[in-house]
Amino acid sequence: MTRTPPLYAWVKSSYSDANGGSCVEWAPTHASATGIVPVRDSKRADGPVLMVSTQAFTGLVALAKRSHA
Repeated sequence: MTRTPPLYAWVKSSYSDANGGSCVEWAPTHASATGIVPVRDSKRADGPVLMVSTQAFTGLVALAKRSHA
């Protein structure tokens, strides 16, 4: 994990609610440019960032969708 770089354009997960619950953000612009997806907790914008491959991120999203159903 690394500290949050200031240049990422973060996008909040559609599963995050307006009250700040379950807030996960990712940086799609960086992901499309590098193949590496930065993921963070939006409640800790200055906290650690998990860097995963696009393939791993796809798996995480699929797992979250199955778990949420």
